[in-house]
This record gives sequence, structure tokens and C-alpha cells, in this order.
Amino acid sequence: MASADVVVVFDFDQTIIEWDSDRWVITKLGAADAFQRLRPTMRWNPLMDRMMAELHARGKTAEDIRECLRSAPLDAHVVSAITAASALGCDLKVVSDANTFFIETVLDHHGVLGCFSEIITNPARVDADGRLRISPFHDSESAPHGCSLCPENMCKGKIIERIQATASAKKQHFIYIGDGKGDYCPSLKLGEGDYVMPKENYPLWNLICSNKQLLKAEVHPWNSSKELETTLLKLVNKLISPPAQAPQLDYKCEMSNPVSTEVGHSQALPVPH
Repeated sequence: MASADVVVVFDFDQTIIEWDSDRWVITKLGAADAFQRLRPTMRWNPLMDRMMAELHARGKTAEDIRECLRSAPLDAHVVSAITAASALGCDLKVVSDANTFFIETVLDHHGVLGCFSEIITNPARVDADGRLRISPFHDSESAPHGCSLCPENMCKGKIIERIQATASAKKQHFIYIGDGKGDYCPSLKLGEGDYVMPKENYPLWNLICSNKQLLKAEVHPWNSSKELETTLLKLVNKLISPPAQAPQLDYKCEMSNPVSTEVGHSQALPVPH
């Protein structure tokens, strides 16, 4: 199999980055008080747009937000995994419930934005007043996605189906890497010959373990950036040069308290090279 036939789909928050980009910006720029006050009253996506208005009202500019995001760490193993998979010819995409502004800023700062063919996330723009605006990927009022597993603003499963439809003629195989509840629906869309890489002891992993028979894809958990890199490159090389007989990995589902992550963290955006 040619490496171009391997599509690697990354979640962003707590997958590419070990932190949550929304919470990082809100906390570092001093708006945690407003977030705590508004959180019980709003869904995540409109709440993030409201928080950007709050930051704007407090005198924080779009450039302040960029600088805040640039100050956040990105593990060297993740950078290495991305650049190596790209160098091997894989088609890399981000499917995330964050937003274009946050994702592009982080990936560009660390020199890996050009490795991705597509950033599929909630649209973001800076308006005429200089305020960052965040919009839903799916408009729940005019075009609801109808998926009960996913937040109103984004069904990652439908996004994966769209990618699969364009890839079917080329018989591409998928590796999906994620951590949260929103990554479960797309994992269910994967087929035999595909792989899902859930972050151990996070909601996606716990949902998979609750009924692993629902998944057709082979499951390869990871629990550190180093393990993400090792596992991803092992799977990529396996797909490029498959062995004569590859045994099914027998993984253990050891349930633990799920880590609290917010589902609600993205319009398909071509990345300029």
C-alpha cells in the first residue's frame, strides 16, 4: 500500500496538545471568573464566543490571544509524530471542536501547520472591532446534524463519513487519534483495516471499553506523547508494508474514573502550503 493511501485524523485538544486550548486562553488571560459564572447557563460553543467578547471587553486583543496560545507547550514527540507521518506521505487532517484561530496559531507556531491537508473545525474570525468571533461548524437551527452522540455544533462522525466518501475510490485506510466523547461517533464509522487510537482512561477509551464489539476498527490505546508517536508510526509502517499475517491486538479495557472533558471544542479549511 502506498503511504498516500493512509489518512491520519487527529483530534486537537488533549491529543495534539496535552491541554485544553479554550481553558488555557480563558485562564491565562484572566477571565476564569466570567467562565465559571456563565458555564452553567450556556452550551460550550456559544460560551466560547461569549468568552471572546468578555476578553475583548477587558482590553485583550486578538494578538494577545495569539501570544497566549504561542506560550503553551507542544510535546516534541507529537511534533516528531506529525512530521514523520507527513514525510512518509500520509494525508494528515485535524478534526476538532476547537476553532480555526486556536488550531492554526498553535500548529503554525510549532512549524507543523503545513503538514496537514485540512483543518476541520469551528470557524473563527476577527471582526471589524477586533473581537475574535467563534461560530459553530454545524448550524443547529438551519441544518441540524441529527446525531444524538455529538454536541449540536459538530458531529465528527458525519465529517469522517464525508472524508471516507472522497477517499473510497482510492481504498484509503484511516488512523483516528482522539480522547473525548466527541471522538466516539467517528470511531464507530471506521471499518476493518482502520485503526483508532484512544487516549487511555479518557472518555473515548472508556466508551470503547463499555462495548468494544461496536467498533470494527482495531484499537491501539496510548497514554503519553511518546507512546502516541511510537504507536502511530508503527501503524503507519504496518499499513505501508503490511506483514503476511498481522495478529489482532488483544487490548485490556481497564476502566477508571473518566477524566472530565468538555464536548464542544470545528468548516473544512484548506491549509496553504
